[in-house]
Amino acid sequence: MMGNDPGPLDDGLLDRVACASLVDAMGRIHGHRAHILSLVSPAPRRLFGPVATMAYLPYRDDVPHPEFGDLYAQAMSNRPAGTVLVLSSGGYPDASHGGGTKLSRLEHTGAAGILTDGRLRDFDQLADYRFATWCRGEATRAGGETAMPLAANVPVEVGGVGVVPGDYVYADASGAVVIPNGSLERVLAEALKVEAEDAGFAAEIAAEERASAPKP
Repeated sequence: MMGNDPGPLDDGLLDRVACASLVDAMGRIHGHRAHILSLVSPAPRRLFGPVATMAYLPYRDDVPHPEFGDLYAQAMSNRPAGTVLVLSSGGYPDASHGGGTKLSRLEHTGAAGILTDGRLRDFDQLADYRFATWCRGEATRAGGETAMPLAANVPVEVGGVGVVPGDYVYADASGAVVIPNGSLERVLAEALKVEAEDAGFAAEIAAEERASAPKP
């Protein structure tokens, strides 16, 4: 596996590792926080892919900012199919950072999905799209007067984790993990080791339980 090519994923590698194993693997290779908790989805599906980012900031009426669609186009320009769009909450995780209409753009670009530590609207609509959606929860009120999108493909903070464009994100019902691009191969290989070790420990525990069980 070279560069951005996730190679072994074609052989079903993601079916053999869990989010927890990837987090453990990251902890063995890197010293920084990589896991994001408390995410929900309108239609829980596994999400994996390279990252593009949009940075939100608290709304200011004196600061010009681009329209969501313009910044989205900038973020996703020349990105491969399977990209994950990551939105930072801009300090307001309970505000809406988009909804079914705005985010329908992902349906037409082959994006893998969206991840944000803010809320999103229109869960019923988002559930019908082919891409995966993970966020803090559902919102009803528009959040444009609370947090505004300001920059594309810059480092952002999401759920206490630093996310850099080109990183890889894995998310499922248990949480999410951010993997540096340059460490992807090592982290995936280490996650397989974690899975094997856990299977070995489980077998040992089962053998101990059988040995200590009362004889009939």
